[in-house]
Amino acid sequence: MMGDMEAPAPYAPCRLCPRRCGVMRRTASAEPPGYCGEAAGLRLAGASIHRGEEPPITGRGGSGTIFVSGCNLGCGFCQNRQISLGLRGNPGAAAARRGAGPFKGLGRLVDTEELARICLTLQGRGAENINIVTGSHAVPALVDGIAAARRGPASGEGRGGGPLSIPVLWNSSAYEVPETLELLSGAVEVFLPDLKTLDRSLSERYYNAPNYPETAAAAIGKMLELRRLRFEERAGSGEVMVSGVMVRHLVLPGHLDSTRKVLRWFAEHCAGRALLSLMFQYTDMAAARPADFPAERTGPDRRISEAEYHTVLGWLREYGVEDGYCQEPPGSDPAADAEWLPDFERTNPFPSELSTPVWHWREGFV
Repeated sequence: MMGDMEAPAPYAPCRLCPRRCGVMRRTASAEPPGYCGEAAGLRLAGASIHRGEEPPITGRGGSGTIFVSGCNLGCGFCQNRQISLGLRGNPGAAAARRGAGPFKGLGRLVDTEELARICLTLQGRGAENINIVTGSHAVPALVDGIAAARRGPASGEGRGGGPLSIPVLWNSSAYEVPETLELLSGAVEVFLPDLKTLDRSLSERYYNAPNYPETAAAAIGKMLELRRLRFEERAGSGEVMVSGVMVRHLVLPGHLDSTRKVLRWFAEHCAGRALLSLMFQYTDMAAARPADFPAERTGPDRRISEAEYHTVLGWLREYGVEDGYCQEPPGSDPAADAEWLPDFERTNPFPSELSTPVWHWREGFV
């Protein structure tokens, strides 16, 4: 943990992400923090063995997910809103919801040693990989922690029995800049970027980032330069992804034109170089928003229809996109679907059949 020691560039001033907000994130608890809601210290919300990712990521042992607090984007319908948008009791959150920043979600500060221990404990409990979720605003601290884990435990207790040897995955919004991604080149084997939209008006409305389309496209291009697809056969797990890029896209109800642009772009720029993961799990989160959250930014107020689902499948065939994964359409009971949404107030934020907790921001190791 950085404590009162000043952090070096690029934290001060911060130029890590496309916001280029220039905030002096000098110490672990600096005020004001960056747009992301964070100072120089790394805050985590949870870590678990997650069994709900795509097959070559989940494998047999599950994915060792580490959820980083804060976010440099600002999606109005984020399912991880408790840790990314900070919608519970933060006096600065109202301004952030209007795009003024900052916001702060659930989580607590960890130092390099604790992050390394979390990684090694996940490995020791059978994780196929280390899956870092939404860490774009904390790249230097995360790189340091991964490097420490790869050097091995300071002691054998609770540390997975040896140095980190499983792949590290970078699970992000793709709202990133190439020079920051370069910092990850020696730390990350697999990139799991979203490609949320290539529609500028949609990205401004729902993601509070009008430059998201060109920024994300460039970031994914950089990821493709850094890693090529590679798989390993593992007993009981089948093929596990150990290198490369998998692009995720969440289909938004009523905005199929945006999805069509994404599929066309993927076919033109990524075919044969990356996998596509097409998701239909959109859930209306408006009911979870405080009254001062702008209604126009909360996202569509319904789920994907069966007709929309089949339309998108038709476009996959039209563009010849075959390498990847496609979620099943949502169920008929919205209340049942909502039960799968995470709650980071709980030690296990996810249903037990989906996740086994390893570390929690309030409880520590569990």
